Amino acid sequence: MARSAAARGAALSTGTRRRIDVPAAGTALLLIDVINDLAFEGSDILIAQAEPMARRLATLKRRARAAGMPTIYVNDNFGKWRSDFRRTVAHCTSRRSPGRRVSQRLRPAPRDYFVLKPKHSGFYDTTLDTLLGTLRIRRVIVTGIAGNICVLFTANDAYMRDLKIFAPIDCIVSNTAAENDFALRQIGTVLKGNTAESSRLAFR
Repeated sequence: MARSAAARGAALSTGTRRRIDVPAAGTALLLIDVINDLAFEGSDILIAQAEPMARRLATLKRRARAAGMPTIYVNDNFGKWRSDFRRTVAHCTSRRSPGRRVSQRLRPAPRDYFVLKPKHSGFYDTTLDTLLGTLRIRRVIVTGIAGNICVLFTANDAYMRDLKIFAPIDCIVSNTAAENDFALRQIGTVLKGNTAESSRLAFR
């Protein structure tokens, strides 16, 4: 799906097409709700956006890993307090899962961290704060599904914790382009986040 003019404008609002240097030390990549069966009515539109997004996010994750940056999966527990993340991954990558291609492409590696969340924000009633503190994280790259809900809520809470926010426009999707544009504008203006495309982020 082509991105709207507003989305392209949000991506360019941080400046020109120049490279953006991001220190690897002190930065974490957050993958929000990307392990997801996307099994709900009307999910076809979201899946059509999420599959190409997953390819770009997989590339970003490889680059982040090569730079020594930690990857943290911040994932919904689907209302099941006995959730086992390995079982969640198995379910979401199975053939019966509409979102399997997204989950398969972004399957966690053994070195990755994960946090299960009960609500929209990755910080609410989770261990994310403690983990980021242990890793001495000062900057987060927020990515995933859905931009106008869980990504935005997590970015809000990151901002309140004085974390610098990067939200690459090409690694975040919502149910509609308008909803995604709104979320990115909020992150870019209210939360002072950088919404440049992932290819512009240069890790050092």
